[in-house]
Amino acid sequence: MPPATAPSPRIVSLDQFRGYTVLGMFLVNFVGGFSACHYLLRHHNTFCSYADTIMPQFLFAVGFAFRLTFGRRIRTQGAAVAYARVVRRLLGLALVALVIYTVNPIADTWNRLIELGVWGAIRDPLKRDWFQTLMHIAVTSLWILPVIRAGAGVRIGWMLASAALHVYLSHRFYFFWVNGQPDGVNAIDGGPLGFLTWSIPALVGTLACDAVAHADGRPRILALVIGAVALMTLGYAFSCGTTLYDVPIPEIEAQAAQKFATRPVLPAAEQISAARAKFEQGHATELLAEPPFVPPPHPDGDIGGSQRLRKWNYWMMSQRAGTISYLTFAAGFSLAVYVLFYFGCDVLGWQLGVFRTFGTNALAAYVLHGMVASAVKPFMPGDVPAWYMWAGCALFMAITYLIVRTLEQQNIFIRL
Repeated sequence: MPPATAPSPRIVSLDQFRGYTVLGMFLVNFVGGFSACHYLLRHHNTFCSYADTIMPQFLFAVGFAFRLTFGRRIRTQGAAVAYARVVRRLLGLALVALVIYTVNPIADTWNRLIELGVWGAIRDPLKRDWFQTLMHIAVTSLWILPVIRAGAGVRIGWMLASAALHVYLSHRFYFFWVNGQPDGVNAIDGGPLGFLTWSIPALVGTLACDAVAHADGRPRILALVIGAVALMTLGYAFSCGTTLYDVPIPEIEAQAAQKFATRPVLPAAEQISAARAKFEQGHATELLAEPPFVPPPHPDGDIGGSQRLRKWNYWMMSQRAGTISYLTFAAGFSLAVYVLFYFGCDVLGWQLGVFRTFGTNALAAYVLHGMVASAVKPFMPGDVPAWYMWAGCALFMAITYLIVRTLEQQNIFIRL
């Protein structure tokens, strides 16, 4: 039996980063459904909004903490015990997700349930309901478990292979499937195969852990900054492929009823030829996509109608489809935000109590925030004015904070 060791000190910047991410989740989850909400606080599935930066930050923090704590557990408990423990914990988290993400009644009668069969009963919940944040954390963590102790090269290779597999499967069927084809049911957060690209921010988190908790005690901050810029640039470069699906002006009305590109992943030869012609004619800037946080071309006042001017495709930054452009950029953005927290917290010694409270008890905060929102939102119709929306949001956050802060004061922390 390995000797007992004193608990390792927590990395303040990681707790503060996680707490900020929890608060960001509270914000976008609460206000996103109101008409007064700013478009950057909503999910659009056609470009990266502020709302879309939140979930990748959770996966980044998960990867960082996973790499840090699993290595410690291996040293103190041995490999067999550590692997068995983490698998049990992740399966437990998946079970919690199944309980939290409730499903509407599948069938009205016993005969209808029998008629549906097993696949018919679980198909829609599997696609839409169950695979939200907690389930993605559990499944993605299981997916990267084989390489969590490996060197950086192996982890990067695993990340690239996962991304390539996602592109291939999206080309074969998955892009249309997560976007409601042919059954009309949209997936959420990348659907059941989303772990392939959610592994990008998670594995970037493991690399950040290596840089911060380096064996010689000297954090590789310059490497983190360079990595963040490189990932955001690469993600944007991927997203430029979306311009291949711009609708020529003479064809806008004729294609108005068509939402998706015919070949959303691998463009047709004529699309490549048209792009080459633009480049050769000196119009290369037309091949550049809008930067992140800027909506795609759309009719005036109708961001949701962007498919009239650009057909939906795999290269747009889409949280619903879990595209590689989105998660590559978001991984870099997560890394950049973490660097700010590292400098502010671990270098300058700054920290906020509210970030600490939520960051050290994130699972409790996550579970509670849905219940608190359900208690506040019945008194808030969707068309409330902005001041009422923000007042309701403040009340929701205050109640959630008071509960989680009370748990903290009583030294109650929920972890799996």
